[in-house]
Amino acid sequence: MNINLKKLAGEKAIDYIRDGMIVGLGTGSTTHFFIKKIGEEIKKGLDIIGIPTSLSTEKLAKSLDIPLSSLSEYQIVDITVDGADQVDFDLNLIKGGGGALLREKIVASCSKKVIIVVDESKIVKKLSYPLPVEVTPFGWETTLKKLEHLGLNATLREDKKIFVSDNGNFIIDCRYQEMTMELETRINMIPGVIENGLFRNMTNIVLVGTKKGIKKIKNTKECVTQT
Repeated sequence: MNINLKKLAGEKAIDYIRDGMIVGLGTGSTTHFFIKKIGEEIKKGLDIIGIPTSLSTEKLAKSLDIPLSSLSEYQIVDITVDGADQVDFDLNLIKGGGGALLREKIVASCSKKVIIVVDESKIVKKLSYPLPVEVTPFGWETTLKKLEHLGLNATLREDKKIFVSDNGNFIIDCRYQEMTMELETRINMIPGVIENGLFRNMTNIVLVGTKKGIKKIKNTKECVTQT
């Protein structure tokens, strides 16, 4: 993990922000730098409204005097800037290592444009990061068993105690041989599963912090291009 590369990618995303925008504020260590940059620009006169994707992001944004609202007030978000745990060559993502996947996916789904900011270590040919699956606390043991029946190595997320998401749910981290659309569909069909951390066909641009500077990967309907 290179903090300087994360900072490079996070701060670059400010180039896409304009006055009057409704901006989805993602969660995570790289997005942290973007949000701090937003705070700096607001002091200079930038006029935006942020939609936070987690309680931790909301707390950070408030500390920087970033005006905030919610999807109840604004159902359409102009642009969302967020991070990812992994990004494959087709710009599919695994997200949720920080536990905010449900709100992140909801905000992304309401966004005209989604920009992902990562350092170069997050770009992979094939997704392999454990898939976070948010589940209801009620009956989580049976939900975990059903995930295992799909061939997944499923583990309830704990750190001294059970991890609880901002929505009051649990997260089960699932290791897999290959993440396919069929597997994702079967996961989502399990009663008790609320959402999973696979973000497929939701990303417009990935800004990658590299040792040689910023690399931009753009997704079009026809192809993925790199500059």
